[in-house]
Amino acid sequence: MTATIALVDDDRNILTSVSIALQTEGFLTRVYSDGETALKALTENPPDLAVLDIKMPRMDGLELLRRLRERSHVPVIFLTSKDDELDEALGLAMGADDYIAKPFSQRLLIARIRAILRRTEVAPLPGEADTVAAVPVERGRLLMDPARHRTTWAGDAVTLTVTEFMILETLAQRPGVVKTRNQLMDAAYQDDIYVDDRTIDSHIKRLRRKFRQVDPSFDAIETLYGAGYRFSDD
Repeated sequence: MTATIALVDDDRNILTSVSIALQTEGFLTRVYSDGETALKALTENPPDLAVLDIKMPRMDGLELLRRLRERSHVPVIFLTSKDDELDEALGLAMGADDYIAKPFSQRLLIARIRAILRRTEVAPLPGEADTVAAVPVERGRLLMDPARHRTTWAGDAVTLTVTEFMILETLAQRPGVVKTRNQLMDAAYQDDIYVDDRTIDSHIKRLRRKFRQVDPSFDAIETLYGAGYRFSDD
């Protein structure tokens, strides 16, 4: 079976270009230019994943997700305005799986789509063989379940994006071992997608902030200046 991706955006240029890119990669696509039309279609005939723009007329992406979550657990990626952390936080709290800031790389979006579909175990993906189910990672108070994309700290749930999950998983797999920014970029951004060092630093800051919301004393992600980061399970 081929995975079906729904695209919801009032910018028809984005709908067309992204749809063509996904079809080239072997996905099926369905496109919608407003939230109201999309809501009916997504609930009556759910896709494998939906990409939603947040800022749309009539019904914005946040409202669409809220109403969608009343009836469906379809994975969702949000397209957000650059540096709009409020929208990102609201979207993740409401059940979005990841977000990408506009303007965005189509290759990055496709990589995120593939990663989320792997996590939600829709298979096989276009051009990919079946993979062995990932083993949960338990390090001290941290528990990560890659198959379900769930993370807890001392029993409290911590909501992570796919990118944040991949970075933390890479660090936690080998506690005490320093991972350079390049190694973390390779883990989180596949297919030779270029991101600069500051992107990884931003993800680390967000990770720390999320864990400190459930444990203000959280200090398991250590910075080694000039070298990179490491996870401590002490």
